[in-house]
Amino acid sequence: MSIAVLVLALVTLQRLGELVLAQANTRALLARGAYEVAPGHYPLIVAVHAGWLVALWLLAPGQPVMWFWLGLFVVLQALRIWVIATLGRRWTTRIIVLPGAPLVTGGPFRWLRHPNYAVVAAEIAVLPLAFGLVWVAMLFSLLNALVLAVRIRAEDAALRGG
Repeated sequence: MSIAVLVLALVTLQRLGELVLAQANTRALLARGAYEVAPGHYPLIVAVHAGWLVALWLLAPGQPVMWFWLGLFVVLQALRIWVIATLGRRWTTRIIVLPGAPLVTGGPFRWLRHPNYAVVAAEIAVLPLAFGLVWVAMLFSLLNALVLAVRIRAEDAALRGG
């Protein structure tokens, strides 16, 4: 098994596990009176992330490994886990508002308003670069930026209560 296949298998399993966690957290939040905001863009997020993984599965196997970029991706995974752990049961892949709940201000949220999106943006660029796939990094970074422009605007409005 090549390094690319091993890494992609781990990333795919990680993402699938995170979807299970996000769905469980979403159900629990909704049961506590939370509600979803701006769900219309969610299929676009799913499409960008799924397309990114598919492109990597199609193009990365057999490519040489750029160890610096792969190491940076591993560091990003630690940051990703920190974000998810900080949000705890409030972490989802959707915009879910729990009325009366205070904003999370600990962990990486002390320094960034949207640390998860910063990590995801970096991941989308860095993992393709680990396999020399510059155009994949550029294309999916652009697509992700377009989707995040909509997502962050919607999330910020929800966090302001509007």
